[in-house]
Amino acid sequence: MSVEITLNGETKRLDAPTSVRGLLEGLGLDPAKIAVERNLEIVPRSTYSDVAVANGDRLEIVHFIGGGNAPVDVPREDKPLVIAGKTFKSRLIIGTGKYKDYAMNAAALEASGAEIVTVAVRRVNLTDKSQPMLVDFIDPKKVQYLPNTAGCFTGEDAVRTLRLAREAGGWTLVKLEVLGEKKLLYPDMIETLRATEMLSNDGFQVMVYCSDDPLMAKRLEDVGAVAIMPLAAPIGSGMGMQATVNIRMIIEDAKVPVVVDAGIGTASDAAVAMELGCDAVLTNTAIAHARDPVKMAGAMKLAVQAGRMAWLAGRMPRKAYADPSSPLSGLI
Repeated sequence: MSVEITLNGETKRLDAPTSVRGLLEGLGLDPAKIAVERNLEIVPRSTYSDVAVANGDRLEIVHFIGGGNAPVDVPREDKPLVIAGKTFKSRLIIGTGKYKDYAMNAAALEASGAEIVTVAVRRVNLTDKSQPMLVDFIDPKKVQYLPNTAGCFTGEDAVRTLRLAREAGGWTLVKLEVLGEKKLLYPDMIETLRATEMLSNDGFQVMVYCSDDPLMAKRLEDVGAVAIMPLAAPIGSGMGMQATVNIRMIIEDAKVPVVVDAGIGTASDAAVAMELGCDAVLTNTAIAHARDPVKMAGAMKLAVQAGRMAWLAGRMPRKAYADPSSPLSGLI
């Protein structure tokens, strides 16, 4: 007569009645290395031969294992940078402010290899029409202009500015920043979230300058942001990567590109950002205020490439003490 039992949560049919010991032997298990529960009661090891396994019994067989699971080493794939459906080869974005002139800006752009430049929207100088214009030096047909809302302190001002930008050049891929106050230039995240939703509903693809708050970053993505742009440090400070832990958490949870924005001071800062796993780096002051902006632009290009390659390679584990590179066995 067959017996049907539930064993470790699964239904199992035995060809004939048996004891707990007989069941364990049939499974190839050593009774000395396991514990058995039958119908929510522990079966003493000394009674294994005497306790019968009856039809309908529920048995749990357990043993000791080490806590947790071994980390899974998932190979990193070198996916292209895609923002709002458009693919970019360069992972460096540069600004167009603070340069001594547009010619220097254009030369730095050439050295950087960047394919995206941020541009501010400002009133036309009606009193001196001979003043140079950015489009005379950086062709928007060859480089992706990214209109931004620098200097805006409310969601309404940001939306108004970007609607003008769309009218002027047809741009819908835009960078949103809504600042809290003039001293810190820190993002007002409540207004930023509101403006992101308004712009997304109005047909814009919004790249959003934001704080390094992982929860807020996720909310921005939920209301339509096509890229998350957390600050590394205060705008224009050059302090480098001050928020590595939070930015790493943003990267791990994001379904859209993460671009470090604000605070980059030199090429090594850009490399650190990319080594964290950022998809790209945006920098302006670090290049424009360098002693040689063109050389710094070239350095930023190489740093972003090196940082990306290092992230793909995966760094060695950190160790508390020295570990010799050469084997010590066989020394003379």
